[in-house]
Parts: sequence; structure tokens; C-alpha cells
Amino acid sequence: MVQENKTQIWVSEFILLGLSSDWGTQVFLFVLFLTMYLVTVVGNLLLLLIRLDSRLHTPMYFFLTVLSFVDLCYANSIVPQMLAHLLSAQKSIPFHSCVLQLYASLALGGSEFFLLGAMAYDRYVAVCHPLHYTVIMHGGLCLGLAAGCLVAGLINSLMETIITFRLPLCHNIINHFACETLAVLQLACVDISLNMVMVAISGFLVIMLPCSLVLFSYGHIVVAILRIRSTQGRSKAFGTCASHLTVVSTCFGATIFTYLGPRSASSMKEEKMIALFYAVVAPMLNPVIYSLRNRDVMAALWKVLEKFRVKE
Repeated sequence: MVQENKTQIWVSEFILLGLSSDWGTQVFLFVLFLTMYLVTVVGNLLLLLIRLDSRLHTPMYFFLTVLSFVDLCYANSIVPQMLAHLLSAQKSIPFHSCVLQLYASLALGGSEFFLLGAMAYDRYVAVCHPLHYTVIMHGGLCLGLAAGCLVAGLINSLMETIITFRLPLCHNIINHFACETLAVLQLACVDISLNMVMVAISGFLVIMLPCSLVLFSYGHIVVAILRIRSTQGRSKAFGTCASHLTVVSTCFGATIFTYLGPRSASSMKEEKMIALFYAVVAPMLNPVIYSLRNRDVMAALWKVLEKFRVKE
């Protein structure tokens, strides 16, 4: 498993410490996370089905379905393995699987932040330039923005994964439930200051740039809403942004705390909890937030489900 050389340690697999060593706690967490995972899969699959309703072939719902696809992939990159390890005495993961998991989670996580920025721009155009909305947010631009978000996430993830796993390692025990950048860096035998700088730069590009776009967009949206004289008009304009703003606050807040917050002695435990929230809770909440706060989505889902019932 571990082979030592005069200059470095070669690792063929990693041992994940997970969330708890107590068997009763692990069984409880397995049942809890399995339930949440099933809700995540069903909820995001249902949101993907709204593309079958021609009334919702608009930029906002296009980005929503892309976001659901990313959330679904992100959850599947981490949760199934975590569930298996909760019922397993040997919590090991092959080296290449660890690399792939880190790459996939970083790529999908980064893509989601860029998508949230693109969705904020979509809401900005819808509220501030309603008469030109369909002209500005045409199909080509939406496809280009979605593709750009995915490519940006993939490129950033590739760079961060390479600089993380090129370090010589002292041991193979990861204090985490998944292969995560900061946890893997703790295994290095050399000074990781440069890597931490690179993580900070990556965090700025992937988190703060989309966050800046969100702040810019919603700054203009707030100004535009305040100019609306009728209370009903203000309520309607804000209602189109409420779901997205809730998801943005959840995703950006958790990740900024994890990667850009101050380090402390208990920071690894805190980061593990935040990573758990982002891997398990956020993908489950997103479809709930968008469906419960959006009558069009609920109507479309019922319409699609009725179609399947008729076919049966």
C-alpha cells in the first residue's frame, strides 16, 4: 500500500478517517445521508424534466436545468462512496480514484459558482432590461455562457488537482470523508505555502469573481426594483430573483467560509462539516427552493408527471 523511497513516499491508496469512528453514529449517518441523497436525486431529476414543458423554454429555466445537472453529478461524485464507507470497516480509496474524485468535485463545484453568476446576469437583464430580454438572452448566448461555465470549472480543477498531487507525501491517512484539496495538502512532506497561495488564487477566481458579478447584478436589480412605484410590481420583480438569491447565499457563504476564512486549530473539523453541507445538503435544497418558490416549476412538474401517468 505504501512504499518508501529515500526521497519520497509512494502511495497507491488513501485511508479516509470519515466523520466518526463510532459504529452507532455511522449507521445513523448512513440512514440520514441516504435519505437526503435519494431526495437530491429525485428532486434534481424532476427539475431536469421541466425541459419537457415548452412553456419553460426560457433562459432562466435553461440555466436551472444545467444547475440541477451539475448538482446531481456533484452529489454522485462524493455521496455514494461516503455512504459505502459509513458501513465499511476499511475506508480506503485507490490513488487514481482519489485524484478523479478531487478533480470532479472541484470541476463541478467551480462550474456551479460560475453558473450562479450567469444566472444572476440573466436576472439582471430580466429586471433591468425587460423589453430587450429575449434579444439579449438569446439561445446562442445562453449555450455559450453555460459551456463557458463548465469549461472554466474544468480548467481550474485540472490546475489545482495537478499542483495538489505532485507533492511528495508523508503518509496516506486523510482526515476527511472525501478527497478534498486542503485535507490532501496536509499529507505533504514539504512546505505547502505556495500551494496555499494557489488555492487562495483559485478561490478568488472561482468564488469571488462570480460573487462580484452577483453583487453587481443584484445591486442594479435593487435600484431597478426601488424605482417601481406599485407594491405589486416590486413584489413580482423581487419574486423572480428570490429563489436564486437564496441559493447564492447558501452556496457562496459556505464555500467562502471554508476556503477564504481564517485557519484555526479546529478548522479541519469545521471545513469537514462545511464540505458535508455543500456535498449533501446544498444539492438537496436547490431543487426544493426553486420548486417551492416557483409556481411555474410546480405546474410544469405536475404536467410532466400527468403525462407519464397517462402513458402508463
